[in-house]
Amino acid sequence: MYNVAIVGATGNVGRKFLEILEERNFPIKTLYLFASKRSAGSKLKFKENEILVEETLEKNIKNKKIDFALFSAGGDISLKFSPIFASYGAIVIDNSSAFRMDKNVPLVVPEVNPEDITWHNGIIANPNCSTIQAMIPLKVLLENYGIKRIVYSTYQAVSGAGMQGIADLENGIKGLAPKKFPYPIAGNCLPHIDVFLDNGYTKEEIKMIKETKKILHNSNLKITATAVRVPVLNSHSESINVELEKPYELNDIINLFINAKGLTVYDNINELEYPTALMASGKDDVFIGRIRRDFSTDNGLNLWVVADNIRKGAALNAVQIAELLIRSDM
Repeated sequence: MYNVAIVGATGNVGRKFLEILEERNFPIKTLYLFASKRSAGSKLKFKENEILVEETLEKNIKNKKIDFALFSAGGDISLKFSPIFASYGAIVIDNSSAFRMDKNVPLVVPEVNPEDITWHNGIIANPNCSTIQAMIPLKVLLENYGIKRIVYSTYQAVSGAGMQGIADLENGIKGLAPKKFPYPIAGNCLPHIDVFLDNGYTKEEIKMIKETKKILHNSNLKITATAVRVPVLNSHSESINVELEKPYELNDIINLFINAKGLTVYDNINELEYPTALMASGKDDVFIGRIRRDFSTDNGLNLWVVADNIRKGAALNAVQIAELLIRSDM
């Protein structure tokens, strides 16, 4: 049994941590909840218990002998408190972008690069939600055919922007002005997630490019991305165009996907079967469909990939990392 802490417990992902830990019967001895000073003193339910939320302060951490600390409280909190938790013996699994590109911190999707947990130094990074769901099919393709180039086009739900993003969609349907996004999201698509960089890409797009290379252990991959916020409550959808190194037979690729852990193939156009955001919401697996040849280039392939961004794209992936650590005796 393990002592587990959730940092950012009152947020969207923090509450999803609680739900998933309970669903999966994670072997918890004592559960500790941390959040901001504003949320401290409130209580959250876990199984049959009401657990007090404490302020994230070192004095509240140091005597608890925490084994796992699941973080989803933003990059600044992660940068400040992850090393503190680690210094007291916890393994931190961080859901922010704070450590993802740190060369000394593993960036892990358990179905894709589980071996990377072996070199952690007390902190493991959870990838970006939009990256996580793409990794499972791409790892299959990389291992069996090699990859020359990837083109990402994402259609990302407002839940990825937190409670304010959800509020903007709900209020926008009522005709109210947005507060989170620069333009109304209701009935609209915004090709703008996170801040714009000097090269014209957004930070979200560059995250996907860099994280893909790190997770797949291939710094030479050619990747481009366009990330779009869409008026969908939950679950991210992605069109992924891949140029493979080797020729392929479509049925062979589909069979590989069918046998891939964490991936559900839902692809029968004759029956109008293809993944949707509503279908994926609340599910553990990544869904894939519209699997078809790209005739415009040699060995080209088109994929449609959908997953619950709060579940698999954040909380579940982190809990799976902790489970992986337990199985490997940490």
